[in-house]
Amino acid sequence: MPRTPGRSDVPGGQPLPEQPLTNWAGNIAFRAARIHRPTTVDDLREIVAGSDHVRALGSGHSFNTLADTTGDLVSVAALPADVEVDADARTVTVGAGLRFAAFTGAVHAAGLALHNLGSLPHISVAGACATGTHGSGTGNGSLATAVRALDLVTADGGLRHLRRGDEDFEGAVVALGSTGVVTRMTLDLVPAYDVRQWVYDGLPYDRLRERFDDVLSAAYSVSVFTRWQADERAQVWLKQRAGDTAAGSGPRYGEDRAPDRWLGADLAGGPRHPVPGMDPVTCTPQAGVPGPWHERLPHFRPEFTPSNGDELQSEYFVAREDGPAAFDALARISDRIAPVLQVGEIRTIAGDDLWLSPAYGRDSVAFHFTWIPDTDAVTPVLGAVEEALAPFGVRPHWGKLFTTSPGRMRELYGRYGDFERLTTRLDPHGVFRNELVTRYFPR
Repeated sequence: MPRTPGRSDVPGGQPLPEQPLTNWAGNIAFRAARIHRPTTVDDLREIVAGSDHVRALGSGHSFNTLADTTGDLVSVAALPADVEVDADARTVTVGAGLRFAAFTGAVHAAGLALHNLGSLPHISVAGACATGTHGSGTGNGSLATAVRALDLVTADGGLRHLRRGDEDFEGAVVALGSTGVVTRMTLDLVPAYDVRQWVYDGLPYDRLRERFDDVLSAAYSVSVFTRWQADERAQVWLKQRAGDTAAGSGPRYGEDRAPDRWLGADLAGGPRHPVPGMDPVTCTPQAGVPGPWHERLPHFRPEFTPSNGDELQSEYFVAREDGPAAFDALARISDRIAPVLQVGEIRTIAGDDLWLSPAYGRDSVAFHFTWIPDTDAVTPVLGAVEEALAPFGVRPHWGKLFTTSPGRMRELYGRYGDFERLTTRLDPHGVFRNELVTRYFPR
């Protein structure tokens, strides 16, 4: 969430305020000459058509310069926030700047649900989809896989509607803001469901390593938290769809409780927060108390600052079958990771066909790192993590911190060249390009 709100203004914009506008983490100060908060799509079209360089800003939750520009920064938060649920088609159409927490309640009230949610309900739908952000679950694709259609303002100020099956669709969903400014998205829905959330403490590392895939497939959504300390045990969050008495190798659930022991771990005796020492009041209900999907799948409640707040983040994706070996590789450099880490998280994501999705073409395991807020201390550790995971074709999350070279990134995506050609065709004059985009997708 940007820490200094932008100003509502007409096309033409306002200079950035004296106090710099920053991203949610505060590690990026935006350098834009002007900030715009259009309230209509027509205003947005005029801004884009009259600018040499534009980048769209959602909830500001990227940890790198993906949304930065020296031209015009456009917040989509003030665009129309209509929520249109089509129960017959099982879809919801929402304004791109809406945060998930702003519309999931209406979806649930209509008897429907998204297939999954990320750990934070505070993020904008367009920004999350544009960077391949995800939740967890071996059968669950990233949030972007729910996108059925999207509307975007193109580089010349025109409007374009893309639907699943259209020629450019798979390249335009996870597109890093490079194909246009998304204004509306239509998402696929499923019937509403309730979720019970259980937490287990003290999973021994050797059991996690031996039963790695079993642990990560033990519930509808699974998160394993670790501080990557040699003498530590892991914490496991199991989000089970109500009515499922078991899932794969998961605990055998009763109607209102889970077993006290599972794979050597103990059922938590009270609410937990992923970051040691943080108050769990900010987290979604645990202890198996059933509740609607949108109140259990995220880790954090929308009314509180999520996670720690003062942090940096990185995340790296490998093929699911490489998960155990990747875990071993990271364990070997735990002495580098642990001193600058607040907590790590391990999750699974189903593969997809979206060109720049980190889960493109393969079921994946993602290793997430919530770092201390010290860029200088964290940056060399990113290199060590990337070197350790390099044998597994590791792909970084586009919206978080990484140091992977452009040449290496090109090797990791089979449709990389197709994406370059798509953006050249849709944005021939580079209106939506910035330093990060140009570095990784040069012309």
